[in-house]
Amino acid sequence: MRKFLSMLLALGVALALIKMIESIPAYGKVDLSKRVSEKYISKSVNAFKEEVVYKKSRDLEEGSANVVTSIVVNYRGFDTLGEVTVLFISAFGVGLVFSGLKRKGYGRKPNFILRTAVGVVFPLIILFGVYIFVHGHLTPGGGFPGGTILSIGILLLYLSSEEYELSERSKVLEGTSGSLFVIIGLLGIALSGAFLTNFLSTGTIGNLLSAGIVPIIYIVIGFKVGAELSTIVADLHKEG
Repeated sequence: MRKFLSMLLALGVALALIKMIESIPAYGKVDLSKRVSEKYISKSVNAFKEEVVYKKSRDLEEGSANVVTSIVVNYRGFDTLGEVTVLFISAFGVGLVFSGLKRKGYGRKPNFILRTAVGVVFPLIILFGVYIFVHGHLTPGGGFPGGTILSIGILLLYLSSEEYELSERSKVLEGTSGSLFVIIGLLGIALSGAFLTNFLSTGTIGNLLSAGIVPIIYIVIGFKVGAELSTIVADLHKEG
């Protein structure tokens, strides 16, 4: 049954790619006036005349104090969705390769110092990971590095305990987070006419509650990436 579903999924992806390729116009026949790039090319960088003041300027176009965030999650939000999709496919592939394997042990008992240290450090790692993606629109960071830090905590749990097993809730969290990302994008279409449009108020630059949907997206991506990488760690650990 699992192989049949995998083949069905692969067929669906292949048909979608073929359909997408067919929709690509011939070389030199592209109507640039219908492309998003034209809007950026014709956009004036001098439209906003006022000086941007940290903690004072309100209702800016993007509202993120972190310039990288403004580009990656705001102007290139659809690309970010593609990156998350690539990570999902990678995790799915690892799961298929190691599916059906029984968990192997290391044949040794984890060091007492390691077990004790992980018990102290693990909550701090989770806290730091959450901080990274919650403040991604204010400081360097975001969903991918924050989620990676969360998965490092799970890796340490595996290294420090032969009895630890990743809960099935991680897969539920991954699926829920991915669905929320798509729902936020669809809300952009419903409210503003474009996928992943920032339809919330951007507030005051530098405040935690600012930049519209950007911090929400980063939180969703952080949990999704953390859950997916943790699943990969769990699958690889089964191989020993």
